[in-house]
Amino acid sequence: MRPELVFVAHLSVTVGEPIDLGEVADGHRRLVPILGGTVEGPFLQGRVLPGGADHQILRTATLTELDARYALETDAGERITIRNVGVRSGAEDDIAALVRGEPVPADRIYFRSQPRLSSAASRLRWMNERMFIGSAQRLPNSVELDVYQVT
Repeated sequence: MRPELVFVAHLSVTVGEPIDLGEVADGHRRLVPILGGTVEGPFLQGRVLPGGADHQILRTATLTELDARYALETDAGERITIRNVGVRSGAEDDIAALVRGEPVPADRIYFRSQPRLSSAASRLRWMNERMFIGSAQRLPNSVELDVYQVT
């Protein structure tokens, strides 16, 4: 059976200046603070809570692996944890521009992820039992992420 995608929400995640952690055995590490943001969609509305971070490994000049952990709060006050693991790749010049904080057109960057959403709220318990995928764009001060449920 072929899976389908159902749009859940758009997250506009405000990010801070990356913290450069330097070269390690498996690549170049950076930590990008998550400062806040908004959540708008047919299944979720609310805000991104400050305090999370995206742990990045620049594996090569064209590939970055991402592991972001943060929290959401719905307009009704329900809390959701999210762990979003993904990859971002593109031409060497385009990735270098992103790392410098410069905008790059979305069609020149492959930026996909697998958000894992979890909540104790009874109304949102369904998300604990579902898979999601994300399609994103990195802007100078935010990550724009569309989240889809895989049915």
